[in-house]
Amino acid sequence: MTGIKTDDAPDTGRVVISVDAMGGDRGPAAVVAGIARSAKKNPDIHFILHGRKAELERLIGRRRWLADRIDIRDAADVVTMHDKPSHVMRHGKDSSMWSALDSVRSGEAKVCVSCGNTGALMALSMIRLRKLEGVNRPAIAILWPSRNPQGFNVMLDVGADIRADEHDLLQYALMGASYCRNSQHIDLPRVGLLNVGTEEHKGRAELKAAHDLIAAAEERGKFKFVGFVEGGDIPGDACDVIVTDGFTGNVALKTGEGTAKLIGDLLKEAFKFSPLSRIAAVLALTSMRRLQKRIDPRRVNGGVFLGLNGTVVKSHGSADATGISAAVKLAFLLARSGFGDKLAARVASSTALAQDAGTQGGGTA
Repeated sequence: MTGIKTDDAPDTGRVVISVDAMGGDRGPAAVVAGIARSAKKNPDIHFILHGRKAELERLIGRRRWLADRIDIRDAADVVTMHDKPSHVMRHGKDSSMWSALDSVRSGEAKVCVSCGNTGALMALSMIRLRKLEGVNRPAIAILWPSRNPQGFNVMLDVGADIRADEHDLLQYALMGASYCRNSQHIDLPRVGLLNVGTEEHKGRAELKAAHDLIAAAEERGKFKFVGFVEGGDIPGDACDVIVTDGFTGNVALKTGEGTAKLIGDLLKEAFKFSPLSRIAAVLALTSMRRLQKRIDPRRVNGGVFLGLNGTVVKSHGSADATGISAAVKLAFLLARSGFGDKLAARVASSTALAQDAGTQGGGTA
């Protein structure tokens, strides 16, 4: 369950995905298990796997059928979750993360997938892939389970950069609408700006300024701006795209993941409370499994870096094989849909739009 629709996708041949095998909390074993699941389900995926060759060969050797689907690139160093992005940029040339991004840069692969350090991955992505012309701050976009007919809302930024002024928020709206249009096939995405209330007089100065800029760009940007939305609208049906800064978005994301886990744990406790509740659990087993799939963060694992010359999917650092497989599926479907080229064209055409809207809003984009 990824929320990405693939009707009328232009590509039908083999898709090569570059995978950083070393950066996750669970190590390369979980990564190899995850890509093995994806490979079984989809014969069109081929992998370039980056990491310590001897270790990866040992893991792949347990699945001999997978060997002809993977090329291994030896990379001795590992970017840990504790490494500072500045250190990685100076000393990370021999790391699996650097190598994985270079495969996309060289054109060998269409998408890079990594479970590694988010800050380091974004910093290296901007160095190796470069920002699209006209993009000030790249953003991380995720799919959030919602009440909308498509089942998901797009939310950005969720952690690429904790700061965002009104012009950055306008650009997030344009990129988010493009992502939603291409992934959900919604011709006129509804965009909402996250705030502490829906009233226009509420919020920080940059949010009020962003409100006016996004509203001015609505017609030419081919989206419908619904104005300010609140935290309760993130999983709701008031809009299709939620725009916010990386600090607020990341807090909301981690809160949502924690809440989903809490609900799951509380339900397990409730059904174990008494003999009758255990019988009720058996009777409700099918419904409970459906609910578990619906709220399981692993099954919508993968944030997309928007605004770069190449597509990068950031998997959760603690992802297991199920989560890795979901991130790989997202990467495959984005590559198959030609999303990277579509977004580049969209950003190029929106640069003048952002500048015009900035001028109308009293600033410079």
